[in-house]
Order: sequence, then C-alpha cells, then structure tokens
Amino acid sequence: MSLGTWLKIGTSAAALVLAAAPAATAAPAPLPDATAAVVTLRYDDSRAAGWEAAIAAGVASWNANVSNVRLVEAAPGTRAEIVIVATTGWPQATLGPVRPGRQVRVELGAQAVSQGYDKTRIAAHELGHSLGLPDTKPGPCSQLMSGSSAGTACTNAVPNATERSRVQNAYANGLAAAVPTDGRVLVDAP
Repeated sequence: MSLGTWLKIGTSAAALVLAAAPAATAAPAPLPDATAAVVTLRYDDSRAAGWEAAIAAGVASWNANVSNVRLVEAAPGTRAEIVIVATTGWPQATLGPVRPGRQVRVELGAQAVSQGYDKTRIAAHELGHSLGLPDTKPGPCSQLMSGSSAGTACTNAVPNATERSRVQNAYANGLAAAVPTDGRVLVDAP
C-alpha cells in the first residue's frame, strides 16, 4: 500500500471513531455547598454579666429562624463582630447588618429590666439591630423589632416572617448587604 492509501484509511478510521464517540458534554456544575452561603458572626458577651441566659436564648432564637447567618460565641481572645455589654441605661445597638471583620456594639440596659421588660426579648431585639433590622415602633408583640412599644407584658423573642425574610435577604449569597443607614446607634427607650 502506498502512503496515500494509509493516510486515507487512517483519516477514515479517525472520522469513524469520532462519529461513534458520544458527544462531549460539559462537566456538571458542582453542587453548591450548603454551608458556603452561611455568614458566621461571632459575639463576645464576656462583659454582659447577668445576661448570659437571655443572650443564649436570643442567639438560639435567631439561629433557629434564619439559615444564612449563624451567631456563635467567640473563643476567648478572638475578635468578635458583635460585642455585648451590660449597662445601667436603656438597651441600644449599632444598626447592621454587621459584616465579618467589622465590629458593632450591643448594650443590654438594666433600666429596661427595672421597668419590667423581658431580658430575652431585649437580647433578641438588640441582636436583630446588629443583623440589620430597625425598630418598627409602634408595633404589636408579634413583631420582635417593635421593642418596648409592645409593652412590658410582651415576652416574644422570636422574629416574625417579615423580620426573618429581611435578615435572610440582608445576608443572601453568603454576603452581608451594605445598607446606607448601617452604623447608626439605635436607643430602645420607650
């Protein structure tokens, strides 16, 4: 056989193999990692003596009701995004949404407790500010962010559907949204 014949046979065989091969498909996109979209925010309550149980309950309420932001206690000696302190005044907090690496302050005020407001509701409400929620005063007890306007009988420490949705949106795609009003300090006096 001549070289030309071999080339024709080789080219025809290659074309036959390529035609018989399954069509190449793009590799499937990797499945999203369910934990990749979660923003973890650390809190330091080492200066909030007397509020530990209320803070733990407030944190548990938020962690049970939103899926893309998780509040965890900071290890001793590490920087926390949310610094929680006990004060003698009215509760107040820096409006977020706080982002990893940025620090905000939550003050849990004894003045509200002395007037009959629930400690767990106060803690959950102030944490809500750090997560980007403003006050919704006046408002019913069913709105966590109605704060003191719901009255001293209100002990609800659970965000309602609208509040949960706003936090979910603020931390969508594993990022904390920038909000023009974040950084303001909100004082929760009646």
